[in-house]
Amino acid sequence: MAHAAPAPGGRTGTARTGTAGTRGLPDVFSARTHRVMSVAVPVVMGLVYGYWAAANRRSGGEITGWNLLFGFVTAIAFMALYVAVRYVAARVIREVHALMWGTFAGGTFGFLYSQTDASVLKSSLMGLAIGAVCFVVLFYRYYTHEDAQGRRIA
Repeated sequence: MAHAAPAPGGRTGTARTGTAGTRGLPDVFSARTHRVMSVAVPVVMGLVYGYWAAANRRSGGEITGWNLLFGFVTAIAFMALYVAVRYVAARVIREVHALMWGTFAGGTFGFLYSQTDASVLKSSLMGLAIGAVCFVVLFYRYYTHEDAQGRRIA
C-alpha cells in the first residue's frame, strides 16, 4: 500500500508547524488571506442580505432611492451584527455559542420574511422555527467537537 509523503506544514506528531489549523491540519491560505477574508466575508454577506431585504420590500416593483437606502442600512446593520456575534460567540461556552448563532440566524430570517408583507406573528414564528433548528444543529456540532472549556477536540 502506498502512502503520501509528508508535506511541509502538515501533521508531525503532536507538534504543529506554520499556521496549522486547530486540529493540526495544514492551512492552505496565508495569514494575509485570512485577514482579508475576515473583512471581505461580512461585507459580501451584508451586501447580499441588504439587496435581498430591499428586493423583498419592493415586491418586484421599481427601485427607488428609499429602497436603495433601506438596502444599504440593512446591509450595514447585518455586517455589524455578524461581526459582533462572530467576535463574542468564539469566546463563550458552547451552549451560549450555539444560542447566539441560532438567535442571529432566526432574527435575520424573520426580518427577511417580514419584508414580504407577512404578518408580524407569522414572521416571528418563522424566525423562531429557523433559530431553534439552527440552535439544535449547532449545539450538537459544538457538543461533539469541543470539550467543556470550548477547546476543539479531534
